[in-house]
Amino acid sequence: MTRTALLLTGLLAGVLAPLAHAQTPADMLAAFERDARKADPAFKGFSAARGEVFFRSTHGAQWSCASCHTDVPVQAGRHARTGKTISPLAPAADAARFTDPAKVEKWFKRNCNDVAGRSCTLTEKGDVLTWLNSLHP
Repeated sequence: MTRTALLLTGLLAGVLAPLAHAQTPADMLAAFERDARKADPAFKGFSAARGEVFFRSTHGAQWSCASCHTDVPVQAGRHARTGKTISPLAPAADAARFTDPAKVEKWFKRNCNDVAGRSCTLTEKGDVLTWLNSLHP
């Protein structure tokens, strides 16, 4: 292989590699459901209604998810402490949301700690994502 061909192959692999790990919000939800069923064979499924309640409620901490992501997560939010603009959380309003498993876990971990003072359960994550997937701009 020529040096140019090797360079192009490496460049192409570098560009396409992240796409191999990209998922859709539905893929993320399916993974949450699979893991929830493994953890509890009696798991009955996720609930958009429970997800909305979780999103809008405080859980012993000062903030709710809506404190930063607004009550209308198809719109941009603003971080409650820093004032930094946050892109819409609902996948229908921001196609990049819930497509990178590592980012999804990072942000659920950080935000659940801020909102609930603990890690969220698989059911809570699945319920919130189910509700967010039901929203449209």
